[in-house]
Amino acid sequence: MFTGLIQQIGTLAQIRTRGAGRSLVIRHAPWDTALSVGESVAVQGACLTVTDVRATEFACDVLKETLAKTGLGQKAPGARLNLERALRADERFGGHIVTGHVDGTGRLLGRDRAGDDWVLEIGCAGELLSGIVPKGAVACDGASLTVAELRRASFTVHLIPFTWVHTALSDLQASDAVNIETDVIGKYVQRYLAVQREGAGLTMDDLRKAGFAE
Repeated sequence: MFTGLIQQIGTLAQIRTRGAGRSLVIRHAPWDTALSVGESVAVQGACLTVTDVRATEFACDVLKETLAKTGLGQKAPGARLNLERALRADERFGGHIVTGHVDGTGRLLGRDRAGDDWVLEIGCAGELLSGIVPKGAVACDGASLTVAELRRASFTVHLIPFTWVHTALSDLQASDAVNIETDVIGKYVQRYLAVQREGAGLTMDDLRKAGFAE
């Protein structure tokens, strides 16, 4: 599990073909505690497993499904990447619950200023928008953000100067892909309501259990 609080920005150093997928080599500043093979790191919001470690580099495999669901397949060497290590049970929790399972991608439609903040407008499919609510949480390229405004085919988020400087979101240009993960709690609510709707309709057994029939 992750929190959406980006810990550092890495750089895509190399892309290797690996079967139907790819292996990414990511360069980064030293961590306080070194990475280990087998641990999980969110790269642009996608949970990936570390397969090889060096002092300031690690490698991770990206499956065909991940390439299809995220914007990682569009990244070229030199691209900056948001990184967050998986949360330990004894760590302080910040941001919101982020699973690292990207739901899909949106596109940057525009960016503007609002005082010291940057405002990003991100367009996405209706199935993604249905899981996004105003003032709710959304992970964009792995960063935990609050939805400022929900529109017909897009939503906006505000980035404070700290977030702008300390994430790779500041690199986004018009039409760039943005990895989106909607709030996991909202997903459970959506699923519960959908199941309730599918099973809607009273039966005689329901009436008997409620005491309205014998």
